[in-house]
Amino acid sequence: MLSNLKKQTAENFPIHLDFQATTPCACEVIEAMAPFWSDQWGNASSKQHREGLKAAAAVNLAREKLASWFNVNPKQIIFTSGATEANNLALLGHARAKAKLLKKKGHLITLRTEHHAVLDPMRQLQAEGFELTEIQPEPDGLLKLDKLIQACKKETLIVSIMVANNEIGVIQNTQEIAEICQKKGITFHSDISQAFGNLKTHSHFSGPDLMCLSAHKIYGPKGIGALVMNQEIILEPLHWGGGQENGIRPGTLPVPLIIGLAKAAELAMSGLNERSNRLKMLRNQLWENLKRGTPDLLLNGCLENRLPNNLNFTVTGVSGSQLHRALRRFVSCSSGSACTRGLPSHVLIALGRTKKEAEASLRLSLGRDTTLEEINRASMEISKVIYELRN
Repeated sequence: MLSNLKKQTAENFPIHLDFQATTPCACEVIEAMAPFWSDQWGNASSKQHREGLKAAAAVNLAREKLASWFNVNPKQIIFTSGATEANNLALLGHARAKAKLLKKKGHLITLRTEHHAVLDPMRQLQAEGFELTEIQPEPDGLLKLDKLIQACKKETLIVSIMVANNEIGVIQNTQEIAEICQKKGITFHSDISQAFGNLKTHSHFSGPDLMCLSAHKIYGPKGIGALVMNQEIILEPLHWGGGQENGIRPGTLPVPLIIGLAKAAELAMSGLNERSNRLKMLRNQLWENLKRGTPDLLLNGCLENRLPNNLNFTVTGVSGSQLHRALRRFVSCSSGSACTRGLPSHVLIALGRTKKEAEASLRLSLGRDTTLEEINRASMEISKVIYELRN
């Protein structure tokens, strides 16, 4: 449990169920960062004096802690401003570097339901002359491996599939995807922002050659993330101006944020199994409550292979804007990613929902301190709002 988070009660509205968008910073993380804002304020690149050496030592320790969980060399951890930058660095940097090495543009594969932090860089590479295949997922949101095998070509350089979808929460079979890519000599990239700290098994993170994560998804600070890369991976920098991060990502390292990321990762892995089981039980209870009040709700994505804290469904027969406006007072939730620019969810459209259905959909995501009381009250208020809008 996070001691600094405000405990909600049945009378405390709105009940927050949008923890996939972001999470509050845990008090343990704030405490770990505190000395590095003022007391130990040195530049980690200034190795000629004590203040800089202290900062560098703290960054090295944080890097080692993160690397140990992924079972990689600390040099394989590149700190970024978040998963968006990490995805751009991984995809643009690796594709361009490979194209220079091979002296020709290659082929890229992704899924239509990927986050825009993956789709947009991929489409930028397409504009630069790379060939791009966006695979259509199955109606349950999962990737059919036969489609991936059929999409692969001799020229394929990168396959990018996230471990767990940020909107519908479905968990892809990354182990088999990794095996397919390894056999064909293709780089496998995965955005693990939503999966890290939520999935009990480490196997999901052992296959990709490039992985990207953000601290603010795991009760850490905003503005820091990391790229975890295989030793054989080559990258071309997106920016120039310094030799930090092995010359791959220049700029003064944000020491407090790096410390915060390492602490948040430590907390995320602590008590993970118990927390995951509890959240899955609460999520299932939420879905049962909602289906009891409104039997015709349409679930988006596979329920079995799903993040334990995610629920996404469509409410038919109501206006999406009216639904969200009416719920705002009682429940904090969304219709999809916080990065959708106000447009209907491209994820739900890819699953076959109409624009109207996508707008009338709810993504409910539980937090570490979400209680059964909150689940019961939220489901009651949501059912009540749907009934009133329909009648």
